[in-house]
Amino acid sequence: MNRIITVAREFGSGGRELGRRIAQELNIAYYDHEIVLELSRRTQMTEQYIRQIDEKADMSLLPITTANTFSMQFYPAQDIGLTVFKEQSRIIREMAEKSDCVIVGRCGDYILRDMKPFRLFVYADMAFKIRRCRGKGSDLDELSEKEVRQKILSIDKKRARYYRLHADQEWGDMSNYDLCVNTTDRDLKKLAGAVISFL
Repeated sequence: MNRIITVAREFGSGGRELGRRIAQELNIAYYDHEIVLELSRRTQMTEQYIRQIDEKADMSLLPITTANTFSMQFYPAQDIGLTVFKEQSRIIREMAEKSDCVIVGRCGDYILRDMKPFRLFVYADMAFKIRRCRGKGSDLDELSEKEVRQKILSIDKKRARYYRLHADQEWGDMSNYDLCVNTTDRDLKKLAGAVISFL
């Protein structure tokens, strides 16, 4: 059976980067944006639309007009959330069955539970997450500290709802993971090595 590592993470904690570094150190596949690309190819939904509904609960409430004509025909609004999750689950399973890999987010730990992945949860102190978010040269740099904090809380709340909706479990509950890592003021390269030694 392939070695599979799933990474769930708080927004701004550096979980995505940590997952990428782990994959690089182990010389195994890394899947994050690649899942969106494949989902877009298979459903003919635009990447922009998929990103709007990615890891969000209440997906059926999003305006279908941001998808393309093909998507509107085959994916009615009331079914869009379930349709996307089912197809995304198929893609994640195919990727995990193909080779050793790191899979970031998207309920990967739950979808692949029968494959016994190593389940990693990454979190950090709020002050650290705010500093990290504001130092990435993104739109968040233009926001106040209070606004960035609200953005972080909002995204994590949506991730928790998404996980609860599809996995019927609590996102971030330590009992659902094999290892929980606090990245606050940590060197992610060194931390990746420490996580690998724990595998």
